[in-house]
Amino acid sequence: MRFLYFVGTAGSGKSTLVQAYKEWLDYNGVDSIIVNLDPGSDSTPYNADIDIREWIYLDEVMQKYNLGPNGAQVVAADLMAMNIDKLVNALSDFRTKYVLIDTPGQLELFAFRDASQKIIESLGREKSMVVYTADPILYKTSNGFVSGMMLSMLVQFRLQLPTINILTKSDLLSEEDRDKFINWYNDPVSLYGDLLDNDANPQTMIGMELFRTLENVGVFGDLRTVSAQESEGMEEIYGASQLAFFGGEDPDID
Repeated sequence: MRFLYFVGTAGSGKSTLVQAYKEWLDYNGVDSIIVNLDPGSDSTPYNADIDIREWIYLDEVMQKYNLGPNGAQVVAADLMAMNIDKLVNALSDFRTKYVLIDTPGQLELFAFRDASQKIIESLGREKSMVVYTADPILYKTSNGFVSGMMLSMLVQFRLQLPTINILTKSDLLSEEDRDKFINWYNDPVSLYGDLLDNDANPQTMIGMELFRTLENVGVFGDLRTVSAQESEGMEEIYGASQLAFFGGEDPDID
C-alpha cells in the first residue's frame, strides 16, 4: 500500500484531480482507494472510501469549541492526528496498491502543522509521496511563478517527502502559456531573464532574491501539466510514483 498526498492551495483542483486520477487508475486496472482528509469540505467530486468527516466534521467542531471557521479548521487539523488510529484501522480493511489522500483545502493546515507529520509517520513515511498541485492562475507572471515555486519548496522542506510538481487546469491554458511555464521550470536562466525584464520595483527585487534561493537549493527540474477535465497527464503522476516507490516502471501497466 502506497500513499499519495495531494497537497496545494485552495482552488488548485486537488479534489478534482484525485477523482480523475482514480478513474485513470481504474481504467488501467490498478487498484486504489480515496481518503478524504478535509473535514471542512461541503462536497467532493468522488465517493471517498474513507472519509475523515465520519469522525470530525467542521460544523460540529465550531459548535463544540465555540470557534469561527478558521479557528475550527486549525482544531480539526489537530483532531485528525488524535484520531489517526481510527484511520489506520479503517485502512486495514482494504487490500489496495495506492491510497489517494485528498488533504484540506487550506494548504497550511496540512503542510505546516505538526499533526500532518504524525499522520505521515503513522501511515508510513517510506511509502509516501506528495503530488503538489499548483494553480496556473497564480503563475501568470514571472514574479508569481517564483512565489508559487517558493511555496512548493516550503511544502517539500516541511513534509520531507518525494514530490511531483503538477500544474493543474492545463486545459484552460493557451499553448503559449503552457510552454512558457514549462520553460521557466526546466530552464531557470529564461525565468531569471524574464525577471530582469520587469520594472525594478520592490516586488521584482524580492522575486530575484527568491529565485536565487530556489536555484541554490535545486528546486528546478521537471514540471508536469495536467488536466483533470481532459484526463491529460495522469500517466505523468503514475510515472513519478513508480520512480519514487520502486525506482522505475511498474509492470501493472504496459
